[in-house]
Amino acid sequence: MDLGYVIAGLVVGFIVGLTGVGGGSLMTPILLWFGINPATAVGTDLLYACITKMGGVWVHHKQKHIDWHITRLLALGSVPAALLTVAVLHFLQLETAHVNKVIKVTLGFALMLTAVAILFKPFILKQLARISPPRPEGYVPVKATIATGVVLGVIVTLSSIGAGALGTLAIFALYPLLPTARLVGTEIAHAVPLTLVAGLGHASMGNMDYGLLGQLLVGSLPGIWMGSHMTRRVAEQWLRPALAIMMVLIGAKLVM
Repeated sequence: MDLGYVIAGLVVGFIVGLTGVGGGSLMTPILLWFGINPATAVGTDLLYACITKMGGVWVHHKQKHIDWHITRLLALGSVPAALLTVAVLHFLQLETAHVNKVIKVTLGFALMLTAVAILFKPFILKQLARISPPRPEGYVPVKATIATGVVLGVIVTLSSIGAGALGTLAIFALYPLLPTARLVGTEIAHAVPLTLVAGLGHASMGNMDYGLLGQLLVGSLPGIWMGSHMTRRVAEQWLRPALAIMMVLIGAKLVM
């Protein structure tokens, strides 16, 4: 048992439970820093994210922080896209290093812009209300949500980064009126099937270290339990800055 892996799992699990972002964006670089092979780091991190977020889903569901309709629509696009991406990687043996670099830089800038949007959410919504016609109550952009899921499925399967960060960006863009706590819970719920499919796909190609996965989970499961409970207790005006700060830090790291 390596205490460093356990502590890394605990810290990342807590951050994911509280904000919904930071899993792959934090864990994959940590594993690389520990000297783990990049392909193994991606595969292990995907299953780590899946199992970790399963614990958070139960807590957020009990607190009614999950919009299951949005979750299902996103999964309708992301899960088939992840399966297709794994199949392409497996049969064509594509070189993904350059693709991942573009994805990481693009995602980094998108995260920093989203952080600003989340931080100034009330002001932005007020301005949008002035210039755009109001949507009917309960309006759901079905096609746009499924298409967004497709994009998420491809990006997450390629890099293991984006299930939380990019998912939060997408949900906020599509549903700006969604409360922050509900946005966090919905993102975590959608990330579970996506990272499960992508992680199992990488495992089938040998990109998995089960011993490492077990050590990370020893820390992350209690970590995400604590973070998910904190979401309920942190007021909207404090949760928004916490989420924004996490997204800025991760975005800056990806760009640099």
